[in-house]
Amino acid sequence: MTTYDALPSGSTPPPRWARYVALGDSFTEGLWDVPAGTDACRGWADLLAGHLASRQHAAGAQPLAYANLAVRGRLLRPILREQVPAALTLEPDLVSLVGGGNDLLRPTGDPDRLARDLEAAVVRFRRAGADVLLATGVDTADSPLVRRTRSRVGVLNAHVWSIARRHGAVVVDLWGMRSLRDWRMWSDDRIHLTTEGHRRVAQAALAALGLDPDDPRWDEPLTALPAPPRVQQLREDAEWVHEHVVPWMTRRFQGRSSGDTRIAKRPELAPALDLPLVDVPTTE
Repeated sequence: MTTYDALPSGSTPPPRWARYVALGDSFTEGLWDVPAGTDACRGWADLLAGHLASRQHAAGAQPLAYANLAVRGRLLRPILREQVPAALTLEPDLVSLVGGGNDLLRPTGDPDRLARDLEAAVVRFRRAGADVLLATGVDTADSPLVRRTRSRVGVLNAHVWSIARRHGAVVVDLWGMRSLRDWRMWSDDRIHLTTEGHRRVAQAALAALGLDPDDPRWDEPLTALPAPPRVQQLREDAEWVHEHVVPWMTRRFQGRSSGDTRIAKRPELAPALDLPLVDVPTTE
């Protein structure tokens, strides 16, 4: 891993933001991107902050300050209730707000209610003068169980685009990312991204913000692999259910969450220049 010290080719001006605050759940906390030699998750939002700060530094501008308030397992209403007021006190000029995925994993998750709550938060941030970065949900068509949420995710996605249009926000189109349809972008739990998945989402976020990605191939699919034998696929699916689905359902029945005892990993603004970035891969 490395920190980029030069601007991308071309005459793109440095990013204009001074204070970036990321809000959300495990996706924004960064599960399971854990750089070697650390015990903390990094993830796409950290990578985005590092890229923005590096470009500002290379241009001689004051580098970005960054806070990440995301906590794994959070539903959207707790995200909005706990993290939005905390973020507003930090006076950000850039906010990423991504949530609702945990809600839609539950049968009672209502995308219309989620959209109303999300829009109210976007309005608050826009009135405070912050630019807002939203994201769609990922297309779950290839997941044997999670694809049952696909129609509700699609409804929430439509709301996200409408909210962005009404209030001048921008959207990371995760649903449309071809590269995320590859299981090599996903960790063993099939819910959270790998390091490469987070890297590509950070590049997508740069593009959504109107900036040149560092990697022009950020959404190119990997070279396809041959389909595994049916028996192997069934065995892997059974292992996934045993190791990941059953513990998740057990926590739900017990009224617990993976984030119950956790706090935000980066609750205060701090310089983002030294955040560890990842090199653009040269091979697939």
